[in-house]
Amino acid sequence: MTEYNTTDGTTTVDVYWRPGCPFCMMLHAKLKTVDLPVREFNIWEDPDAAAKVRSVAGGNETVPTVFVGEHALVNPSLKELLSAVRTYAPEIAPPESERTGLRRWLPGSH
Repeated sequence: MTEYNTTDGTTTVDVYWRPGCPFCMMLHAKLKTVDLPVREFNIWEDPDAAAKVRSVAGGNETVPTVFVGEHALVNPSLKELLSAVRTYAPEIAPPESERTGLRRWLPGSH
């Protein structure tokens, strides 16, 4: 998965995932529809990443787990993730009027 690094000190959205996880794949696809600085960590290749997930998921390696700054979300929807970004990292939030997913292509959804 792609890794985007910010060098200007802005908050990033850190996505913790593992291969074969259908929920991770769905979130990854949805994240491609919005403009956010995202870093992705494979918990099967990074023991520190796995430990971070366990620390917020009741000792389990539940993925996707997403951090917006220090705020953790376990298996969030894109809507929940964008809400957290607007709350905890408004400087990186895409415009609220930006439609995501299929709704932006459906007639009458504008």
